[in-house]
Amino acid sequence: MMNISRLAKVIVAIAAFVALLNGALAQDNAVRVPIAAPIPPGLETVEFFSPAVDRMMKFDIVLPSDYHTSERSYPVLYLLHGYMQNYTVWGRNLAGAFYARNLDELILVLPDGGNSWFVNYASSAGGQQNNWEDHLIEDVIGHVDANFRTEANREGRAISGLSMGGFAAFSLGLRHADMFISIGSTSGALSFARTRAEEIRAGVERTPGERSPEQQARLDEADAFISEIIDIPGFSTQQERTPQGIDFETAEQAEAYDPFQIIYNVPRSQMPHIYVDSGTEDGLISEARELAQLLMVNNVPFDYMQSRGRHNSEYWRRSIGHMMTIQHEVMQRALGKRP
Repeated sequence: MMNISRLAKVIVAIAAFVALLNGALAQDNAVRVPIAAPIPPGLETVEFFSPAVDRMMKFDIVLPSDYHTSERSYPVLYLLHGYMQNYTVWGRNLAGAFYARNLDELILVLPDGGNSWFVNYASSAGGQQNNWEDHLIEDVIGHVDANFRTEANREGRAISGLSMGGFAAFSLGLRHADMFISIGSTSGALSFARTRAEEIRAGVERTPGERSPEQQARLDEADAFISEIIDIPGFSTQQERTPQGIDFETAEQAEAYDPFQIIYNVPRSQMPHIYVDSGTEDGLISEARELAQLLMVNNVPFDYMQSRGRHNSEYWRRSIGHMMTIQHEVMQRALGKRP
């Protein structure tokens, strides 16, 4: 079980290296050269209005090489980013677009949830509307199915993500098991909702991790550069992307998003295919192993992988090829396109 101090350390660690994930800082600390990642083949950026969050939003989408010359419909993988990341990271920095084009039989959609953990907030402040679960489940998926040739059914739809996105893929995938044939997590912060429930019951106030002036300066520099790449009005800097309000007001609200609990609400006949992986040097591997043990005890089929690696981009560039390939095969088989 992840305690509060460990969760705080993970979030601070994510903040420390998010700049590197976006290509914002050079490897040599003495020379900082922001470089935008190139746009991979097949990747397009879509801007649309999301009623759930009452703002214009964006997502990246990677289309198969024959999409514009064929009349085929394609299965879709929704791939979610981590905390302090954004919709551009998977496709442009973490090889998601490469592996999608390598398979070339699916559409890859890369949504943006800011730092929301993709949950509907119990209350919002500052005039915001923070229904981030609805943003993904209703608005993003609805827009994709309405505007692209998708296999718009459970058999043709999968969801996965890293860290915060791994938690969200499992939480939302189980809360909406009728919509997804496969759910996946790489380096998932799977106990986020459980930890929030424990904090609420204990009356613990969450406080952001402290940074040195040098760390803050580097993060501010990266934030200024990355916000230009995100380019969503009013939703580009880390301050803008962190929802104002309260995610969960009660422990019960948090537990309604806890994969370790809500998995028992899914009938065995409706259980999605489950994929989990983590690096052996990643502090979050204990959560992956706990979930694997829960699934084994309850005789639930799943795919599990652990390999050497930390909670960083080097590991995710390796893990995404494995995760995407398995989820692609699950969708193709569910659609009757495999022997």
